[in-house]
Amino acid sequence: MLTAKDIIKEGHPTLRVVASDVSLPPSQEDSITLQKMMEYLQNSQNPDISQQYNLRPGVGLAAPQINVPKKMIAIHIRDESGTLHSYALFNPRIVSHSVEKSFLTSGEGCLSVDRDVPGLVPRYARVTVKATTLQGEEIKLRLKGLVAIVFQHEIDHLNGVMFYDHINQDNPFQPPEGAIPIER
Repeated sequence: MLTAKDIIKEGHPTLRVVASDVSLPPSQEDSITLQKMMEYLQNSQNPDISQQYNLRPGVGLAAPQINVPKKMIAIHIRDESGTLHSYALFNPRIVSHSVEKSFLTSGEGCLSVDRDVPGLVPRYARVTVKATTLQGEEIKLRLKGLVAIVFQHEIDHLNGVMFYDHINQDNPFQPPEGAIPIER
């Protein structure tokens, strides 16, 4: 089981590395790592388990955050309508995106960042992601809203990008022009 101690923090060099593709079919080790990442998110959202193991609640986790520089992400989140989106993916990539932007009105946070970073993070309002599931199935996801933002945040980790790299340093609370505000 992954715990909070397994998550590396900002400043660790692995968080700035471009992750490697996972060879498919994945090795047993890679599959187990990805399963453990998903279990962490599920456990972190369970009030009893998160308290027992001192887990910070998370909705997404990328393998570089546990010091594994490989293209693997886990996402476990309910969208604005309450629908659960739960994915454990190898080699996710954004294949297309909208021109239109969106942002979380509350800003973004990260399991690898133990401080509040004030500011709005502009993201694409809609993205299409291609990836391979834990079961080896090729999938194509069309995402919007909160789920699209979480996917972009995690895929950024695979490219060595932190969410605060996107914040406008001169005016951190300036909403991107024409962008859709998303409440969280």
